[in-house]
Amino acid sequence: MFYPKEYDVIVVGAGHAGCEAALAAARMGLQTLLLTMNLEYIAQMACNPSIGGPAKGHLVREVDALGGEMGRNTDRSRLQIRLLNTAKGPAVRALRAQVDKYRYQWEMRKVLEGQEGLDLRQAQVDALVVEGGGVKGVTTNTGITYRGKAVVLATGVYLRAEIFLGELKYASGPSGQLAAKKLSQSLLDLGFQMGRFRTTSPPRVAGDTIDFARMKEQPGSSEPLFFSLDPDPLSWSQEQLSCWLTHTTEETHAIIRENLHRSPFRLQPLPGAEPRYCPTIEDKVTRFADRPSHQIFLEPEGWDTKEYYIMGLFTSMPEDVQIKILRTLPGLEQVEMTRPGYGIEYDYLHPDQLEPSLKIKGIDGLYAAGQINGTSGYEEAAAQGLIAGINAALYVQGREPFILDRSEAYIGVLIDDLVVKGVREPYRMLTSRAEYRLLLRMDNADLRLTEKGYQLGLISQERYEKFSRKRDAIFRTIEELKNKQITPNARVDASLAEMGSVPLRHSMSLAELLRRPDMTYEKLQQLAELPDLAPEVQEQVEIQIKYEGYIAKQEEQVDRFRRLEKRLLPRDIDYHQIPGLSREGREKLALFRPRSVGQASRISGITPADISVLLVYLEKLRRGGAGANG
Repeated sequence: MFYPKEYDVIVVGAGHAGCEAALAAARMGLQTLLLTMNLEYIAQMACNPSIGGPAKGHLVREVDALGGEMGRNTDRSRLQIRLLNTAKGPAVRALRAQVDKYRYQWEMRKVLEGQEGLDLRQAQVDALVVEGGGVKGVTTNTGITYRGKAVVLATGVYLRAEIFLGELKYASGPSGQLAAKKLSQSLLDLGFQMGRFRTTSPPRVAGDTIDFARMKEQPGSSEPLFFSLDPDPLSWSQEQLSCWLTHTTEETHAIIRENLHRSPFRLQPLPGAEPRYCPTIEDKVTRFADRPSHQIFLEPEGWDTKEYYIMGLFTSMPEDVQIKILRTLPGLEQVEMTRPGYGIEYDYLHPDQLEPSLKIKGIDGLYAAGQINGTSGYEEAAAQGLIAGINAALYVQGREPFILDRSEAYIGVLIDDLVVKGVREPYRMLTSRAEYRLLLRMDNADLRLTEKGYQLGLISQERYEKFSRKRDAIFRTIEELKNKQITPNARVDASLAEMGSVPLRHSMSLAELLRRPDMTYEKLQQLAELPDLAPEVQEQVEIQIKYEGYIAKQEEQVDRFRRLEKRLLPRDIDYHQIPGLSREGREKLALFRPRSVGQASRISGITPADISVLLVYLEKLRRGGAGANG
């Protein structure tokens, strides 16, 4: 049975990936359908009620710079916001916000329902419709087939999902939602490789049973901070909710050790399936047996609820054990648990079956985004959803795919890692994964990406003009500071002494003077006639001048990286016929089918010698192919 309306793009799943994918496609002018198993759980925060943090905050800023929604929605729903790593360099500074999880859902739903060209439907997808090597739509559990020219799978952790709670195990997604039982089989029937991953969620507790006097308060920032690079100033409010810090005790650890035999994931191990970066409290206590305590954070879940999320207490232990553990924590001696923590196991698609556009290899028009690709986290999901939605739209429009490389964005690092390296555990974005992180700062996401978002049709003319004025002001001011000289004299030396800076020994440019660690643009204004700058312009001027030498070195590294990225490998290349490649090199190259020599160099098991062989092979092809295959 066919649904009468045909769509350009169909998105399956309305989590953080699905919302961004659907909005991107619709904003690019395509008729888009967003299907979700339950309209009440759009953009659900099934785990922690927060957005951002190191690397993750970079992803949110990049999504926003390209025209995505997560940053704006976070600003609208914020309970608290802080800038992390302020004592460190700009490359690792990051915003993190506590979010009203219920308001986040409803604000996102309002955006979706108000988006022209986007339809919302409640339906469970059981199978893909594939004809002639391309996807043609999806079929639901009620027998309805929705026809579409492209499909984005953003199914989260729902594929054949199972909940674990002590000795209890049952089929379910998060928050009691239905598990998607049949879609995995549809993908397997199409020949795709699937795997199983696990993750856990901590218990929630009632705020009116917490003794906050025994904990350390973690307040938000008193300065206006926003995730969106084009914020609504009215979304800022001084009123914020604090987080609270407590810690485990020796009694906590004793209870955990006594009950390890009741921990389901320890009894039924799934090698490599649990997330390394969100370990269970059972794992922390056993792996770090010498530590007397571990930090535990209490995070509010909303303005209109008294529930608190217990960050750091991830567990799938039985409910009776969880309440005993909670009551050993300082401040939680009389606490009441509103929801127990739980473990969840689910299917994912091996991401080495993806192209850099997030198209699934082998089927035209089929894309995947979010936790189905083996990642963890709302931010990683949103970033993938935006790229998958963009590329699904470009496919329908007959245009080339949009691909960000590792030197352009954390989004590029994320997708390249998935496609080239695959996953052995749920993937989490870290600043250490980005080789060019001094260039990929959170503060310059708009300078890197807003032009691209505008060209895709995701950035409005008004926002683009505002961005252009900021960009021009930055470049104009930097040029002015480089060209304007300051000469030693009594007044200048006296002013520098008052500022705690050393006197001038010779004439220098204002840019050279600004490079001093103790110098700021405001101090320069006391020494020379300079215009006032908007805070965001001043920030960029100072960073770009102070770190100019380091930035230049990293740009040289990027040039070398891009030279290898431009050495494209033929799609039909037979690696088994290229002499000189190692046996593992042939197998890995044939499996991953890298698009460039640069991408090939990042595949595990590919040696520098293999890369040299590929470069020689390409040079022979360029000269006419003589002897290219030996």
